[in-house]
Amino acid sequence: MKVNAQSVNFTADGKLIGFIQNRLDKLELFYDRVISSDVYLKLDNTSSKENKIAEIKVNVPKDKFIVKKQCKSFEEAVDAACSSLERQLLKRKRKLRPQT
Repeated sequence: MKVNAQSVNFTADGKLIGFIQNRLDKLELFYDRVISSDVYLKLDNTSSKENKIAEIKVNVPKDKFIVKKQCKSFEEAVDAACSSLERQLLKRKRKLRPQT
């Protein structure tokens, strides 16, 4: 799957990009028709510890899924967003499956 990662107001290191790629590749286990995904990593300007935001947009045929999570680290935010996306993709797969 093609993953486009963008970091806003900072530069993401290779380890973070690799983690994102590996985690999003696992989405294809749940729904094999994923076309591409866009990941936006942002730093919130608040004084709280949970100031890292990960927004993931997944493109599938005829639809788009968008999940936004805010956590203490980017890895934690990406992991939470991917878990949410897994549930959404499984729900879509069940909905498209013909009822017998």
